This record gives sequence, C-alpha cells and structure tokens, in this order.
Amino acid sequence: MKPFEPQQLPIEEIRWDSLIPLIGRANRSLAYFDGVLYGVANPDVLLSPLTTQEAVLSSKIEGTQATLSEVMRFEAGDMPREESRVHDIEEIMNYRRAMRLAEQELKTRPFSLNLLKDLHAVLLEGVRGKFKARGQFRRT
Repeated sequence: MKPFEPQQLPIEEIRWDSLIPLIGRANRSLAYFDGVLYGVANPDVLLSPLTTQEAVLSSKIEGTQATLSEVMRFEAGDMPREESRVHDIEEIMNYRRAMRLAEQELKTRPFSLNLLKDLHAVLLEGVRGKFKARGQFRRT
C-alpha cells in the first residue's frame, strides 16, 4: 500500500472562470452578515446559539448526552425529565462560559498555564468532578 501524496501546493492550474461568480456571491453574503452584526446592539445574541452548539458538540467528547434544544429549553426554564440531563446541560453551560472567558482573557493576555488552569476551574464548577483538583494539574 502506498501512502497518500497530497497535491502540490500552491495549486498552479485553477480554473477561475467558474469560481469568480461563487466568490462574488460569498463576498456579498459575508458583507451582508457583517452589516447585520454592525446594526445589532448586541451581536452575541446572534452568535450565542453557535457558541452553544460548539459547546454541545465538544462536550460530547466527554460523554454528555444533552442536545442543543435541551440546553435552550433549560435556559428558558424547562427542566429535563432525567436528572442526568441536568448534569450534562450544566457541563455544557460551563464549557460555553469557559470559551467566553478564554475569548475575553486572550484580548488582554497571552495564553498561559495559569489561564489554562482558570479555564479548567470554570469547566468543573458545580458539576461532576468538581472535587477532583479543579483548576489544578494532576499530580499523578
């Protein structure tokens, strides 16, 4: 079996004639979206579902089972039937809070081990594993 050999970069033969209309449409759509965000007093309102979806998908790696709609219903005051879902949703909400904290902190300071520990503390705040060296590196 031969290993995969990727195409040489940069691509030398691009057929621009078929791509130009698509590039124009993509550029127009991005400009429209930028305009919409510019006119919104709080653009986080539009971006919040995307951030929550990212938190849901990333938290699945850790075994959470809650869905985006369950998280949104929970935030609207609708409690899930299963207690385990409440724990999953709390972990997802912590993940989202940690992402937002990281975004804010990285505007004023570089990524560091202390920031990593701060984010870890947010992830485990009030959820399963909260007593397992929250915000600390493992010693064993």
